[in-house]
Amino acid sequence: MKKILSFLLGLTGWKSVLNEAIPPKCVICVAPHTSNWDFILGILFYKTIGGSIRFLMKKEWFFFPMSMILKSLGGIPVDRTKKTFVSEQMASLFRSDEHCRLAITPEGTRKKSAKWKTGFYYIALAAGVPITLAYIDYAQKELGVIKNFYPTGNGEQDIEEIKQYYFHIRGKYPKKFTIEDE
Repeated sequence: MKKILSFLLGLTGWKSVLNEAIPPKCVICVAPHTSNWDFILGILFYKTIGGSIRFLMKKEWFFFPMSMILKSLGGIPVDRTKKTFVSEQMASLFRSDEHCRLAITPEGTRKKSAKWKTGFYYIALAAGVPITLAYIDYAQKELGVIKNFYPTGNGEQDIEEIKQYYFHIRGKYPKKFTIEDE
């Protein structure tokens, strides 16, 4: 299956770039996220390199029969209308699972947002796992991993450093990608 998916990805002109291996436990920061195609390309990319992945997605997408498909792919529904302790719940998931890779888009939406959400950072910090910096670059037709970043506990400084790795990456709709706080 990996070979078939790699072939399909290559057939569309996309290539995979792994600058570092993805650790068995990590939060995967995926940016930019400006289109629904990002999800499809991301799943294809991850399936070509093997392993399982989990991802957070707003609960509105989890309706029958979509919920069956999304959960089988690793989807975890999030109710964004309620104040919940998602960071602690996900940190608990990391403690109970030997191989947990959780993909999160820091923008939290495909629309342009004023700033990045910091949940991905605090989940990694609480779980004691690295943040794997992954990207989808439509200009270069590349999907890949830049590096594994280890949070220091200085959230503001670390997130600004993480953003630096994404300045040259172009989403499908570049004007929707927030790299600097407005």
